[in-house]
Amino acid sequence: MSATPHSALRAPHSAQPFLPLTRPSIDDETIAGVADVLRSGWITSGPQVKALEAALSQLFGGRPVRAFNSGTCTMEIALRIAGVGSSDEVITTPLTWVATSNVILETGARPVFVDIDPLTRNIDLDRVEAAITPRTKAIIPVDLAGLPVDRDRLHDIANKRNLRVIEDAAQSIGATWRGNLIGTKAASNDFVSFSFHPNKNITTIEGGCLVLNDEREARLAEQYRLQGVIRTGFDGMDVEVLGGKFNLTDVAARVGLGQLKRLDEFTAARRALARHYFKCFAEAKVAGASSSRRGEQDAPPTLPLPDFENSNWHMFQVVLPEGPNCLTRAQVMEKMHAAGIATGVHYPPVHLFTMYRKLGWKPGDFPNAERVGRTILTLPLFPAMTNADVERVVETLTEILQKK
Repeated sequence: MSATPHSALRAPHSAQPFLPLTRPSIDDETIAGVADVLRSGWITSGPQVKALEAALSQLFGGRPVRAFNSGTCTMEIALRIAGVGSSDEVITTPLTWVATSNVILETGARPVFVDIDPLTRNIDLDRVEAAITPRTKAIIPVDLAGLPVDRDRLHDIANKRNLRVIEDAAQSIGATWRGNLIGTKAASNDFVSFSFHPNKNITTIEGGCLVLNDEREARLAEQYRLQGVIRTGFDGMDVEVLGGKFNLTDVAARVGLGQLKRLDEFTAARRALARHYFKCFAEAKVAGASSSRRGEQDAPPTLPLPDFENSNWHMFQVVLPEGPNCLTRAQVMEKMHAAGIATGVHYPPVHLFTMYRKLGWKPGDFPNAERVGRTILTLPLFPAMTNADVERVVETLTEILQKK
């Protein structure tokens, strides 16, 4: 799941530096390594891609991993390897980047949306079984903001109904489930798709990877990655499946290798910043308790689930209060931007986009996702931020919400 961050908007005039929604941390060693790749003359897929795949495989307990030019095509390829096609159904969440459901349509299958759990904001597994039909072939859960879906229940449902699972773990590299890294067999018992878009916890500029179950699937993924081509010897070539142009470059892979070395560091920094967000919001609520102002416009935002055991804190998202006396989300974002702070929306519910309405979905189908989708606000969070940055964000947002 990827989207252009709202930090791309032009920064306003402000006494303080503009605080973007996210910013990758790319060190000098990585930059020098990219220069070496450029000088080598081999800049498309080659030794750096193989090195990145090997490093990722090691991270995920020896499972086969293949790198691609996005975390979108990885899901489509997993669906194709799983045999999903026309007349099949795939269950997923409406609160996600639209790529998650678009890839289902790309295979000719139909997305079947299931409402979210309002606490975790992930797909509500209590509702999944009721959505399974004889046409259901797979489930695509999404780890929103890096908070993992309950892997035990997910795979229990899938195994019981003989369904494939394609984990949309675009946002959850470095996250864990019961102490096991998402992507390892102990946590993830089928396909796992990660994104390395610039707004993710590690980046290859654009890119992603697919964690597979065995070498047969890995070879098939390679065919889908590059026009379906199979090569043998010096000049043997054949095509067995309809592939695409999804390969990662060596330049991008070298960035990824540098980033991967710092994954633990980045995860620790994000968790520390998230903890500070909770502390600052708690203090802001206490400070506002003595105010003579009362009313729904003074209601604090709803914070995310404070999971510091499993989540990698890819994003820090609050749900704004809503009502006739409340500012709209757009008004809040405009005021935050005027104060020199970027914010984002992750995500509008997929089923309410025009294309999906034409396929039959309508407002009211998934009330939890629609309520959260109307009011969710993503706040800045990236490893180079400081505690002072967090304090500035919370103070500014609190002041905005307390004013009509």
